[in-house]
Amino acid sequence: MILEIADIRIHPGQQEAFEAAIQKGLTTVIAQAQGYLASRVEHCVESPERYVLQIEWATLEDHTVHFRGGPLFTAWRAIVGPFFAAPPLVEHFNRVV
Repeated sequence: MILEIADIRIHPGQQEAFEAAIQKGLTTVIAQAQGYLASRVEHCVESPERYVLQIEWATLEDHTVHFRGGPLFTAWRAIVGPFFAAPPLVEHFNRVV
């Protein structure tokens, strides 16, 4: 299992609309992706324009090749991309403990 963590910064004042959009994107697009296992979104208390998206994938390639290289990525970015103040910082992790 691979954990994708995306550090997202959105435009000020767009929290409510972004939260609705990311929920829609996760349930209608990401959930269809090959190797998708689970996801969650956290909202930063100190920085209200910051969110952390965590997605569990079966393999790294399920995210980097199959999802990002296919039409679902375009659909995902059409839903959430307009809210981004900057490109998200995305990294992948292996569970240690």
